[in-house]
Amino acid sequence: MATLRVPASVPPADEDCGQLRKAFAGWGTNEALIIQILAHRNAAQRKLIREVYAATYGDDLLKDLDAELSSDFQRAVLLWTLDPAERDALLAYEATKRLTASNWVIMEIACTRSSQDLFKARQAYHARYKRSIEEDVAYHTAGDFRKLLVPLVTAFRYEGDDVNMTLAKSEAKLLHEKISEKAYNNDEIIRILTTRSKAQLNVTLNQYNNEFGNAINKNLKDDPKDEYLKLLRATIKCLTSPERYFEKVLRLAINRVGTDEWALTRVVTTRAEVDLQHVKEEYHKRNSVPLDRAIAGDTSGDYEKMLLALTGHGDL
Repeated sequence: MATLRVPASVPPADEDCGQLRKAFAGWGTNEALIIQILAHRNAAQRKLIREVYAATYGDDLLKDLDAELSSDFQRAVLLWTLDPAERDALLAYEATKRLTASNWVIMEIACTRSSQDLFKARQAYHARYKRSIEEDVAYHTAGDFRKLLVPLVTAFRYEGDDVNMTLAKSEAKLLHEKISEKAYNNDEIIRILTTRSKAQLNVTLNQYNNEFGNAINKNLKDDPKDEYLKLLRATIKCLTSPERYFEKVLRLAINRVGTDEWALTRVVTTRAEVDLQHVKEEYHKRNSVPLDRAIAGDTSGDYEKMLLALTGHGDL
């Protein structure tokens, strides 16, 4: 469920472009006008605005936004204005860079996008960086992390609801055996997590829980400080209940000394058109505070207004 609020009647793209151009003119930038337009247009509408802007003014809207805005607000607007596949490609690219490296972001993109969306992100990566996402992930990771992440980013899972109960029972048993042996990087564990459909995995993990009396992630807490085990647990959470995974990312981003704006921006911009409503419900349930109130208490200015608009609380 998306949170994005789009007006009942959206002006033609050339009108939006004229308004954006006006927002950039003169001495100061009209940030409120930028939010009013871009934060209330869906992906197809934003794409059209970029195309019409380029055709009309001969300029790249993203470059103009980059030049006019700054700080966390700039990043939120730029990420939001990108096509979802381009956005994922950029986030994945940053996640393989030394200063912003994050195995978690790579895993998150690989596990919470549909097969089609992940495929489009790989194509966008290829087009923009003239390399494959797989080779960059393989080059910038090592050991167990590489063993898990490369097949995750190359996955093209079946998306339907059909499941095989016999298979679920045998693979639940296999997972339990390997975890009991503490063989956490075993090929079979990685094969099951990186190839099975999400519906099949849910059935397998329910079977695991019922038969062995423990959720699989409880059995993967052998060493709470083990970074690979943390990533493995997060992978399972992303594949089976993404709203719970994203709630935790937001909670950790907000409830810390100094906000983690990168994580906050990433979750809001990537989930606003997907399942942010579910994430908000999960957040409220877990923290007894609505997400918009938590964001408002932790951010300020145009950045706060942009995030609130994307979470469905800004003025239309």
